Amino acid sequence: MRSARLPFFVYGTLRPGEPNHDLFLRGRTEAEEPARLTGALLYAGPGYPYAVEDAGAGVVCGELVTALPDRYGELLAALDQLEEYTPGDPRNLYERVARDVTREADGTAVRAWVYVAAPAVAVRLRARGKLIEGGDWRAARR
Repeated sequence: MRSARLPFFVYGTLRPGEPNHDLFLRGRTEAEEPARLTGALLYAGPGYPYAVEDAGAGVVCGELVTALPDRYGELLAALDQLEEYTPGDPRNLYERVARDVTREADGTAVRAWVYVAAPAVAVRLRARGKLIEGGDWRAARR
C-alpha cells in the first residue's frame, strides 16, 4: 500500500488558512474538500495537532487533498519530510497510514493517507495529552 497514489487527509497546519497550506499545497493540488476521519481523537501538540487512532467514536475534522497527478511524488515526499516520517523508523513522531475518510459534501468514503501519531507518541498523548474536544484543531484555536 505504501506506493498507492491516494489523496491525503490533512487536519492541522496543512488546512486552508494555516501556516503550511500555501508552503506545501499551493500549486500541487487539484482538489481540497472538507472531510472527516472517524475512529480517531485529536490531541494538541507543540504548535500542531496529532490524530490518535481510537476504537471509539472519535472524529477528526479536516480536508481531503487530491494532488495533481504530475505533482504527486513531489507532494508525497514533501509531506513525509514535513511530518519527519521515514517508513519503518522507530523515531517517527507520525506514521503515514491508509484510512477511510468521509467527504462532508456527499458522505462517501475515500481511502486516503493520514499522518497519525506514532505508537510511542500515541501512548504519551493518551496518558497526559490535551484532548481537542470536537476534533477540530482550527476551531479549537479560535
